[in-house]
Amino acid sequence: MREFFHHLFLPRPSNNHRPKILHHQSLLFFIGIFLLGSIVLQVGESRFSQVLGTATNISIQKLLEETNREREGKGIQPLRLDQELSDAALYKAKNMFGQNYWAHNSPSGDTPWTFFKKAGYSYVYAGENLARGFDKSEEVVDAWMKSSSHRENLLSSYYQDIGFAVVDGELLGEKTTLVVQMFGNKSTVSYQPSSQVSEQGTSKQGLSSQQLAAVYPSIKNVPFIDNFSFSKNIGIGTIALFVVVFVVDMIIITRRKIIRVVGHNIDHIFFLGGMLILLITFIKGVVL
Repeated sequence: MREFFHHLFLPRPSNNHRPKILHHQSLLFFIGIFLLGSIVLQVGESRFSQVLGTATNISIQKLLEETNREREGKGIQPLRLDQELSDAALYKAKNMFGQNYWAHNSPSGDTPWTFFKKAGYSYVYAGENLARGFDKSEEVVDAWMKSSSHRENLLSSYYQDIGFAVVDGELLGEKTTLVVQMFGNKSTVSYQPSSQVSEQGTSKQGLSSQQLAAVYPSIKNVPFIDNFSFSKNIGIGTIALFVVVFVVDMIIITRRKIIRVVGHNIDHIFFLGGMLILLITFIKGVVL
């Protein structure tokens, strides 16, 4: 067994002084395994979502807390969860899934303000933030804060009310969790609405923000295996393995002064190192 691993990972005469794992046949084998694994994961997620799927834990209560935490940290008044705005956000989310679009305006011409009016929210100030593909409430708010236009909405002092919708569905051929955040203010100050904003208001049923948050659905899915994390960790582990093999190979070849016709270890190390950094820092969610 020891000889097998030496042959696989270290340069020696038995593998022509190049680790067997770096030979073309081995690389093709790994590519085949990854392609097969990708198919298995996709089929498994569609048929056994409780065992193999995407872990998601996004709640309206947590979104509200994180939003107000950011506002209070900047000395801005917190927003109150409003039922009409939450209804408007839910109408918008269902419309996006129904017409299969990722935009502030629908293909049929509906603007965000259409859903405000449908929910009965008469605004003077209004706005909307969108997000999809995130796993946690904190990740959603953090992504909005990293975008200048979304941060402007989230921290705007013009708004008093806020509403959320968190809905699972298939958008543009991809299963995802859609988050709609709508802001508004019913004050009499004249203002032209924009695509992203922030707000606060009172529930027409007189419920507190905490009570109202419990009324609207949140998304929590905890499969036995998280597809995204599993795939990401396998990718990180595989790339890290190849980086280590290339580094060890380069050190041994240099020390033994072995001359090889083909040898670009340093290029491969930099390339794989860059891929490793991108994979580690990759976040699948997007905002609009």
